[in-house]
This record gives sequence, C-alpha cells and structure tokens, in this order.
Amino acid sequence: MPHLSFVIPAYNEQDSLVQLHKEIAAVAATNRYDFEVVFIDDGSTDDSWKIIESLCEEHDHVKAIKFRGNYGKAAALRAGAKMSTGQLIITMDADLQDDPAEVPKMLAALTDDYDLVSGWKEVRNDPVNKTLPSRVFNWLVGALTGLKLHDHNCGFKTYRREIFDEVRLYGEMHRFVPVLADAKGFRVTEIPVNHRARQHGVSKYGLKRLPKGFLDLLTVSFLTGFNQRPQHLLGMFGLTSFSAGAFGMFAMAIYWVMRMTMYPDWTPLHQRPVVLYSVGALLLGTQLLSIGFLAELIVAKEQTREEPYSIAQKLE
Repeated sequence: MPHLSFVIPAYNEQDSLVQLHKEIAAVAATNRYDFEVVFIDDGSTDDSWKIIESLCEEHDHVKAIKFRGNYGKAAALRAGAKMSTGQLIITMDADLQDDPAEVPKMLAALTDDYDLVSGWKEVRNDPVNKTLPSRVFNWLVGALTGLKLHDHNCGFKTYRREIFDEVRLYGEMHRFVPVLADAKGFRVTEIPVNHRARQHGVSKYGLKRLPKGFLDLLTVSFLTGFNQRPQHLLGMFGLTSFSAGAFGMFAMAIYWVMRMTMYPDWTPLHQRPVVLYSVGALLLGTQLLSIGFLAELIVAKEQTREEPYSIAQKLE
C-alpha cells in the first residue's frame, strides 16, 4: 500500500476534529496504512487551530497549515496537497459527514484502471436547501462538460498525486477537479459512500452558492473545451454575426439601388430597422473575431510556460 495523505480543510469545525482524526487513525491501524493527515485551517474564528496544534504535538503523522484569512476550499486543497507527501491523496470534509470507514473501498476502486475515485452520497442526510441545489448543479455539470457523475460536489475523493501536480486549483474550482482531470486524460469513476448526518456546526453551502457555481461551470466548460483553441468558440459566434450583418448590408445595398432607379416610393433606407441590425451584427462579429485573435495570442504565449498535454509514462 503506497503512502496515503489525508488532506482536510477545516473552517470552524472545532467540535469535529478530534473525533475525525481518531476515526482516520483507527481505519489506518486496522488496514496497516502508511499515512499522514494534513489539516488546513481556512481562517477559522473558533478554537479549530488550537485543537489542530494539539493534534500535531501528540501525533507525528499530523501536519497543519493555518491561513491568515478565509481563502476558500480550493486554496486549502491546493496548499494541503502541496504540503503532503503521499502517492495517493484523500480529501475529506472536516464535519464528520464523510465516513473514514469508506476509505478501503475507495482505495480498492483506485486500481490501475482509474486515477480518481469520487464519492457519491447516494443517500444524503442533508436538508432540501442543500440537496436541491446539488442535483441541479450535478445535472448542469454533466450536460455542459460531458462528464456525468451523480455527485460532482462531494468532497470525499481519492486521487493519484499526479492530478494535483497538473490540475491547478483557484477560486472555487475544487468542485470541478474530476472535470479538469478528465479533460487532461485522467480516468475518473465514482462509488457510493456512506454519508452521515451533521453532528456539529452549521453548513457552509446552500442556494446562495448556486449562481457562483454556475458561473464557475461556464468557465470550466470553456477551459476544458476551448482552452487551446479559443478562436473556435469566439470566432464561430463572430463569424456568424459578421456574416449575418454583411448579408443584411448587401441586401440593403440592392434595395437602395432599386429604390433609386425603379421604385422611388419605397421606404427610405435610413428608416429600415434592418440597417441598424446589420451594422450592429457587423460590429459585434468584428469584436468577437478580434477578441478571439487576442485570446489565441495569449494561449500561444502560455504554451512556453505550460505544456497543453499530460504525460502518463516515459521510456528513456
């Protein structure tokens, strides 16, 4: 069994941390895992950091990071993964709703066939203000990205380290790691996991996060589909708009000639709404094409910093 790293962001979870560590240690002892636990205090205002400090003093396998403020789950996962040393990384929430007893089952699923195993809270012990937004979100992610999972937003996941080495998290992109990993060629699957009712604290999620999640989803959909070829998307809309505007202007030119030579009683050209629509379509199409060219220049420049592919193996 390779070295395991449990990466656990925590925000105001003082009542859960000791019990969570105890359960993780028990599972590791039963299965003889070589493991470490990395806690990330994401700007907690309670006694979470004091408890984490005591766990670090009592156990050599516990590490910790304390943020100066609340930077979000993506930043916490990124920092925790960077500090960790395991070949496999297991992420969990700190609220005890993720059951450490499910770890052996997740590791068994992470065979040579898969690089990321995502938990699926098939039976959720959450109120409707959490389950309803989650269902809408999961449907949207599958529809826009093509990666259909039952529970993209589940924080209980197991990764090969290479995923965190290549997928850069920022903002609130933590919920899209399976999508970003799949876009790079990593193999993704999911399995049902036990989901426990919250025992302490309050939930940090709800309906108010749905608009932010949707905006992030649009960003991820663009990055995974057109990251290396932005002109294919912007240029398509730009070319369509430009062509429609050019066709409208050409038709109005013929109309103007006919009015001047054959039908002087027709409506004057400047009173035809289609003229304004055509000019607007021409301008919009030109702008979109120009933005597409600028995006292509940026991508071309970034190619010197980061390769647009993922290497699974090298033979030298």
